[in-house]
Amino acid sequence: MSNTEYIVVLMTAPTEDEAAGIGRSVVEEGLAACCNISTGLRSIYRWQGKICDEPEVLCILKTRAVLFERLKDRIVELHSYDVPEVIAIDIKDGHGDYLKWIEEVTG
Repeated sequence: MSNTEYIVVLMTAPTEDEAAGIGRSVVEEGLAACCNISTGLRSIYRWQGKICDEPEVLCILKTRAVLFERLKDRIVELHSYDVPEVIAIDIKDGHGDYLKWIEEVTG
């Protein structure tokens, strides 16, 4: 687990609708403060012995490190992929009022 209090969580999804559904759910449930959705992503990866080249959508979620396990589990539960990308990156520093807002709106 991270030594920092706040994290950014990256998640990809196959469609904007799926990304929005997952993002809305985790924000409504207080597991993330917000979810930014970026379309137009192209992912090249190896899956089940094949090289895949597919369009995807990137979600950038901001939350507290203590919520990561619950957030990860919820994303995995809602996601259509067998093995969804859910990775956390520590926020080293940030605008104090923004970080306070993350604290206030997450469970």
